[in-house]
Amino acid sequence: MTEAPRLERPVTLQFRGDWGQANMHRICGWIAQEMGDRAPLGSRFAIWSGTGGRDQIEALRAGECDITVVTPAAAVRMLHRAGELDGLSALGVIGQRDRLVVAVDAALPVNSVSELAAIADRLVVATSPDDGVNLVGFAAHKALHLAGVDPDGLTFAYSERPFPAISRFASGEANVLVHEALMTPPWQRIDRARPVRYLPWGDEVLRAFAAEGWSDAVVEAGYLPGLQEDLRTLEFSDFVVLCRDGLPEDVAHLAVWCMVQTRRALEAQYAHLPVDRTPVTYPIVPADMARTPLPLHPGAARAYAELASANVLDEPLMWG
Repeated sequence: MTEAPRLERPVTLQFRGDWGQANMHRICGWIAQEMGDRAPLGSRFAIWSGTGGRDQIEALRAGECDITVVTPAAAVRMLHRAGELDGLSALGVIGQRDRLVVAVDAALPVNSVSELAAIADRLVVATSPDDGVNLVGFAAHKALHLAGVDPDGLTFAYSERPFPAISRFASGEANVLVHEALMTPPWQRIDRARPVRYLPWGDEVLRAFAAEGWSDAVVEAGYLPGLQEDLRTLEFSDFVVLCRDGLPEDVAHLAVWCMVQTRRALEAQYAHLPVDRTPVTYPIVPADMARTPLPLHPGAARAYAELASANVLDEPLMWG
């Protein structure tokens, strides 16, 4: 471990995570505690609740927080290309392997998302709202529209978080599910009420998203109950740690040093899970942290350069 930098003055830093019990709050708590251990007495650290969507960006712009987390990285790339992240920088990426998947009651006479248009009056779709904040809802409604399925002709059962939506589908309250968090146990139970089919978005939808910076990805056969062949769908991976361009350079530098050099403290919280079923990827490879969908803050870039010179970035921590 390289020698730890320290802040020379007390700071007050506000973070913005998730609703309180999920991965973004854990990430914020980890960084805050490690920075606090290397800051003078009188420093204060707080974590606000958020959703991981556009609300995080608005909070940064409004000065309501200093560091926040947004997922997925594909959405951050799309928003950056659209100019929505001007004035913001990245501190790094915390890996997570996830996808946005469409599951339907297997009794429905459909094999692709576009075919849902012909039976729209029979559908109840469990997903998140397209409310200008939630990025699941944004992607789901945009993709449905691109597939030729008019969202205005559908009945939706909305929830902000994934688990209520998955529960509605699993119980039969909804017969279509569009959501993420594939690695979690609720996805492994969605076929208990009836057989399930997974629908591809289709090449036209994936190409349209890719043109805006949002890539596709594969869910391998067998990863979900009843998934008999590989499924190409929309990427929904990775947590991007964001800040304003004006975050003091020494603060950004220390944040990145802590993210790299104390990463075992975060990894340990997920070590009881199989590596293909964990909501935070481990072991964390520091070089991957620096591959962000928007430019790094100068203090972060300096920290990664120093750590690369010390041969730290390409060496995951050992697990035994």
